[in-house]
Amino acid sequence: MDRSGIFAGSDPFVIALAWLAEAEVREPNDANAIALATVDADGMPNVRMVLLKDIESLGNGEGAFVFYTNYGSAKGQEIEASGKAAFVMHWKSLRRQIRVRGTVTREEGPKADEYFASRSLKSRLGAWASQQSQPLSSREALMAEAAKVALSKGPNPARPPYWGGFRIRPVEIEFWADGAFRLHDRFRWHRDAAAAGWTVQRLNP
Repeated sequence: MDRSGIFAGSDPFVIALAWLAEAEVREPNDANAIALATVDADGMPNVRMVLLKDIESLGNGEGAFVFYTNYGSAKGQEIEASGKAAFVMHWKSLRRQIRVRGTVTREEGPKADEYFASRSLKSRLGAWASQQSQPLSSREALMAEAAKVALSKGPNPARPPYWGGFRIRPVEIEFWADGAFRLHDRFRWHRDAAAAGWTVQRLNP
């Protein structure tokens, strides 16, 4: 199978990291933005933009995609219920995208603590103040809660127990690049379980 150029390689996480590195140079804003899809208890899909914070490449085709959120949010609850999620990462500047589907586990140990500590103070206080996805009476009420949290938590707030990471271990990754006359290049990496080996197949555009 011809997988030369930007599609070449035996490890999909290495390819994903290379594409993201290119996008960080070319994309004007948030090159690590992903459209994250989940499903609620009734089977109704939800999708929203979040920031991917890590592509873990562990070697031999193993790795994961990591993002952080409030576990009590709609996406957090839906992921907890199903244990699955999907996302697409699209770069208009490169005319490329990556699609991922997989199983999800929490990241709530030292890595989550380290990432939370790296955020700006206002972002950390906001994580304590916001009951994400719950009804809110007004913006003034949110700002008042943030001010209250700032007084109670001080200048170095710890990570809230309800806030942390999710690690997506993919069973499917698709790399897509725009082609002339809509004859795009698509390669799907697939495995039957998160610990199995990968098979790669070229798809029709």
